[in-house]
Amino acid sequence: MKVTRISALALSLAAAPVFAADLDLSLTNNSAKGQVNFFGAQNDIQLGAGYTYRDSRRHIGNLDFHAQGRTSIGNLPTTAGVGLKGVFYDERRYDVDGGAVGLGGFATVNVPDVPGLSFSGSLHYAPTILSFGDSDDMTSLELRGSYRVIRNAEVFAGYRYLNTELDFAGSPDINLDEGVLAGIKIFF
Repeated sequence: MKVTRISALALSLAAAPVFAADLDLSLTNNSAKGQVNFFGAQNDIQLGAGYTYRDSRRHIGNLDFHAQGRTSIGNLPTTAGVGLKGVFYDERRYDVDGGAVGLGGFATVNVPDVPGLSFSGSLHYAPTILSFGDSDDMTSLELRGSYRVIRNAEVFAGYRYLNTELDFAGSPDINLDEGVLAGIKIFF
């Protein structure tokens, strides 16, 4: 079964350039994540899908859908989006699974004085009504600093936080994924 999941992920990532705008690979100390976004920053919508494997036998999938556009914050060129992030997880250690559809958005701010430097952040929250399975709510936060080293690739570092509260009485929150991250993004 494990070989099948890895093979399916490898085939999906190998086929990504055919239909994707960018491929994002990131690592924390305890997890690895692959994310494919289907449209570039110049499009009016953004659709993406991702998969995270955490070393405690935790599998997390996500689907993203946002309306996006270009704007500015002060005099800094910015791409911003508002929309939905669906997160689905299977946690083997606590024998729980579930997910949520969070409302929120993202912004990427470019620094014109330092070509290639940008900062981005995303925040999504799902209350009880938008959560299912063993989840009672969910919060997803990611902050990054990126530097485009060549025209079609950038490196980044940042912080990722994905938390859910379980719907059992007296149960603790679970940090599905949390930590300092580093990675690369390849543009097609």
